[in-house]
Amino acid sequence: MTPEEFRVAGYRLIDWITDYRNSIESRPVRAQVAPGDIRSRFPETPPDSPADFDSLLQSMTEDILPGITQVQHPMHFGWFPSNASLESVLGDMASSGLGTLGISWESCPALTEVEEVMCDWMRQLAGLSRQWEGTIHDTASTACLTALLLARERSTDHCQTRDGLQGHEKPLTVYLTGESHSSIRKSALLAGFGARNIRTVPVDPVTRAMIPEALSDQVRDDRSRGCQPCVIVATVGTTGVTAIDPVDSIAGIAKENGMWVHLDAALAGTAMLLPECRYLWSGVEGTDSLSWNVHKWMGTVLDCSLFYVRNPEHLIRVMSTNPSYLRSAVDGAATQYRDWGIPLGRRFRALKLLFQLRLEGIESIRARLRRDIANAKWLGEQVEKEKHWKVLAPYVLQTVCIRHEPPGLAGEALDAHTLSWAAAINHSGRAFLSPAKMEGRWFVRVSIGVQSTTRAHVEQLWHLMQETAKERGPSPSG
Repeated sequence: MTPEEFRVAGYRLIDWITDYRNSIESRPVRAQVAPGDIRSRFPETPPDSPADFDSLLQSMTEDILPGITQVQHPMHFGWFPSNASLESVLGDMASSGLGTLGISWESCPALTEVEEVMCDWMRQLAGLSRQWEGTIHDTASTACLTALLLARERSTDHCQTRDGLQGHEKPLTVYLTGESHSSIRKSALLAGFGARNIRTVPVDPVTRAMIPEALSDQVRDDRSRGCQPCVIVATVGTTGVTAIDPVDSIAGIAKENGMWVHLDAALAGTAMLLPECRYLWSGVEGTDSLSWNVHKWMGTVLDCSLFYVRNPEHLIRVMSTNPSYLRSAVDGAATQYRDWGIPLGRRFRALKLLFQLRLEGIESIRARLRRDIANAKWLGEQVEKEKHWKVLAPYVLQTVCIRHEPPGLAGEALDAHTLSWAAAINHSGRAFLSPAKMEGRWFVRVSIGVQSTTRAHVEQLWHLMQETAKERGPSPSG
């Protein structure tokens, strides 16, 4: 394809994307396909000759779109928001179109230095001190793994330069809660801590937040048994119920015991763009690393996860790689992001942030966040007023945890009812919700935050939930 052919095809693709975005609300939210349906639409063998662009766009419409769960749909309330603002999509296109190679400063000085600027802009917008320096990872899962590797190396005086954990005399312990994201446990396993050395700290039965006193007890007990407490992963905005761990207290315990604190703010980091929400991570300056997915609620298209540390020298020492073919005269004078994480090569992800911040503007983003928080508050209040409906956790941000509890239903029967009405809504294509468990029992999460979701959509969802729950179980009058 020549640049001129690309120009023509590009205009066609932009028109196709525009038409798709304009039609999202008319589509089912959940993909209406079964496993294997999409694959069966494609030949078993690769093509021998090129296709014309029109036929490719037709295949996109007929073969691809039916297999997409519409996370940009205003009636999508599942998981967490995965917004893809069109401003950032343009930045993503620019990144791909430039085709840069980010393996060193020399390979693309602009990639490195725009990333530095974007990370510092976001630091300022979130109210973090100048102690923090950041980089862009693909997801918070990778950022968490990086943080646990940093914690491991600090606790062992860089065991990787000797025998690794195999030569360390004391078991290193990791602390999290049952509300922590699954990637944290996975990261602990991949970092070599071992399943037996992962501690689950009890949470408050109402707020679902980590109990500092229980953490202290576990740390003290581990020390008495010859273990070496290493790292605490605190969460601001847990996946299940958006619980807020007490960062300040946790940081204090870590400091007393020489432990690393990683703060997982994958969703709620975006809330820190609002000055009135920053109390939620009070004590953040006492932590060692933090991650924040701007590709969630804020709306920068996947994948774009911010990772900050207060000691970049330690990060570089742990992650540094310096093969001869990448050495240059600027080493020591320029940031080499290959030494700030696991991958060597990197995309020009910072352009997505640059385009969104420049074209959408921070005040527009803040207004949208406040709208979502207000809509969650409205929904929570409606549920609390309705007989036989219950809010199960505080709704301090944009997620409301709900259960319909008709008289006479409990235990497994109540679980079956919850899963039944949630599945009916999802299968209908009219909205999408994600059930989850709390203390072994199912409930339904309503995560508000798609860019196009308005109060009218939340009202529509509430009526749909009431209607479907009534159809699927005993009437409220019971």
